[in-house]
Amino acid sequence: MYSKTLKFAFRVLALACVAALPMTATAQNAGAPTAAPATRPPYGDSPSKWDIFAGYSYLAPKGTVDTPMPNGTTLPFTYRSVDWGSILSVARYFNKYVGVEAIGDEHIVNETPCNCGSGSTYSNGDFSGGSGGMIFRFPSGNLTSFVHGLVGAEYVGGPNGQADRWGPVLTAGGGADYNTPLFNHHLAIRVFQADYQYIHENWGPAVNGGRANINAARLSAGFVYHIGSIAPPTPVTMACSASPASVYPGEAVTLTGTAGELDPKASTVYNWSGNGVTGNDSTAKVDTSALAPGTYTVKCGVKQGKPGKEGLKPWESADNSTTFTVKQFEPPTVSCSASPSTIKPGETSTITSTGVSPQNRPLTYSYSAASGSVNGSGNTGTFNSTGAPTGPVEVTCNVSDDKGQTATSGTSVTIAAPPVENPAVKQLETRLALRSVFFPTNEPRVGQSGSGLVSSQEATLTDLATSFKQYLQYKPDAHLILTGHTDVRGSQAYNMALSDRRVASTKRFLVEQGISESSIETHGVGEEQQLTADQVKAMVAQDQNLSAADQDRILHKLSVFVLAQNRRVDVTLSTTGQESVRRFPFNASDAMTLLDEKAPSSGRKTHSKAKK
Repeated sequence: MYSKTLKFAFRVLALACVAALPMTATAQNAGAPTAAPATRPPYGDSPSKWDIFAGYSYLAPKGTVDTPMPNGTTLPFTYRSVDWGSILSVARYFNKYVGVEAIGDEHIVNETPCNCGSGSTYSNGDFSGGSGGMIFRFPSGNLTSFVHGLVGAEYVGGPNGQADRWGPVLTAGGGADYNTPLFNHHLAIRVFQADYQYIHENWGPAVNGGRANINAARLSAGFVYHIGSIAPPTPVTMACSASPASVYPGEAVTLTGTAGELDPKASTVYNWSGNGVTGNDSTAKVDTSALAPGTYTVKCGVKQGKPGKEGLKPWESADNSTTFTVKQFEPPTVSCSASPSTIKPGETSTITSTGVSPQNRPLTYSYSAASGSVNGSGNTGTFNSTGAPTGPVEVTCNVSDDKGQTATSGTSVTIAAPPVENPAVKQLETRLALRSVFFPTNEPRVGQSGSGLVSSQEATLTDLATSFKQYLQYKPDAHLILTGHTDVRGSQAYNMALSDRRVASTKRFLVEQGISESSIETHGVGEEQQLTADQVKAMVAQDQNLSAADQDRILHKLSVFVLAQNRRVDVTLSTTGQESVRRFPFNASDAMTLLDEKAPSSGRKTHSKAKK
């Protein structure tokens, strides 16, 4: 029999394992956040890789050995049950169900008296041993059942004080564990473990018979500590998408496959199937040029394999699908406008077209008109009204794309009829013969109340006012434009002020004749826009009221006449743009006053530079 010290050490080791289980679990999880026990998935979803079991064990052996007695007789020796024992096992699982296991147990009885001499005792058979073999478990939720088969050696106490011997032992049995949620499922309770053991021992000739075949029932219970986990392989996932999801025929579609839970060390194969689909990677293309309008489905898949990886099948796969739509080509649209929309006969108008293709196809423009003509091939054209009757003319704008789809729009250009001339107005415009008004030198003067107009020029303005008032009855928007001039003598500033006084005096006289101030517009330009000597000679030559002698006399003193010709106010009619005739009144009774280079006598001296 091996020493009691060794037996005691074995006991202490088993009990220490049981006591250390909670502390080990706590240490393993210290400092790391853990899920609440109520929300943690069952143990069966991720069983452990290592199981360490320690607990109490009860052994009930059955076997008899003949033992010689001192008095020369032989007594049968029968092994009795061992109530106190300990057991320790370690199991390593390769997957969810299969593993290997090593078990060590010890069952010790106290020595008891025997009939083999005064004060003699015997141990009645201690049992200790170790075995190894296969274990199969069946996790389901928090309850795991198991079976195992083991082969090993058993150290059994001999009868009648014979030395303990080693012998082979065969073990078969099973049990059930309850996996508690404590310590994140690291701790389980072995509710029971029931084993049958067959033990063969041989003590040799010292014992009658020498051999014993012992059948034993072993019952155990205790705690199991789980280490590691064998999680089932996370399934490979596959998602795919089409971009863009809606296209026109001929536009490309890009397919993208997104695989999840891939092992970067494993081989991965993508596959695609569908109309017009090409590609064998995570992306593929769809050629839609031959596809009719409609919705199409594309299937995508991924396969991954790494033979030999624990818990991973040689090949795992996932499939999915996506759709894309091929749209019907939409015809273009067009709108057009004319600017200006109303023109006179013979004038032109710009036609502007705005075409839109929903799929951005190239567009071609063309135009037509009910009358007249339209030229242009881009988005603008020109309508020519030549030959077209008055009134609205329809213009058609056409647009077509490269697929032969067309659209039209229309606009109109109104050709205005020429205005009908009122005979009375025409006569008035003829009678309203405009003549420029001439002033003597330096007239009107600053600060004097006189108008500066001589009698012949007042008569000219009186006739003008009479005809213009009649004209306003037909053309109420018409107005007279008065422009004042001076000769070149004097400073520029003085000449500007003098020309302003002349147009103001002329306007005041016309207002006195009954013309509204709002119908008169005035401008003073000073010595600007001077008539040259050549211009005056040409005017004299064209004046049919002058005789040859008068023309010679004027040309003889041309410089005097040039100065007098520029001391004037011109009149323009706003409605027709007609300008007054700048014809000097050579035959008027006051012509010499107008020709005099000096200012008329007024009882006041005038600065020599102010003589205009």
